[in-house]
Amino acid sequence: QVQLVESGGGLVQTGGSLRLSCVGSGRSFNLYAMGWFRQAPGKERELVAAVSWSGGATYYSESAKGRFTIFRDNAKNTLYLPINNLRPEDTAVYYCAASRTGESTGSIVQAPPQDLNWGRGTQVTVSS
Repeated sequence: QVQLVESGGGLVQTGGSLRLSCVGSGRSFNLYAMGWFRQAPGKERELVAAVSWSGGATYYSESAKGRFTIFRDNAKNTLYLPINNLRPEDTAVYYCAASRTGESTGSIVQAPPQDLNWGRGTQVTVSS
């Protein structure tokens, strides 16, 4: 089982940028698909983006297209999420997740939460 630790969150103004990182421990980091989710206050957790085991395939939610980028560096056991032009509605706790069995983005997009390994999250707050 991979352990995941997110970082890079913080308080930024509207229009600013952040780059979230997620470092994984364990030999299986580069074998499975990974993704970023977020949960805003009072809302359900939602998928932001997913990436395949190799980084060759990506998936973005409609709200993430154009401003979010997901990529991974398997040599560094790290998953990234640069975010540009941040908006107040991006305020949320952002979670990194790894599939336990699947290599494709579908194993993140379609997986029930209990089928994923989760980090503890990093807070992103965007002021208006």
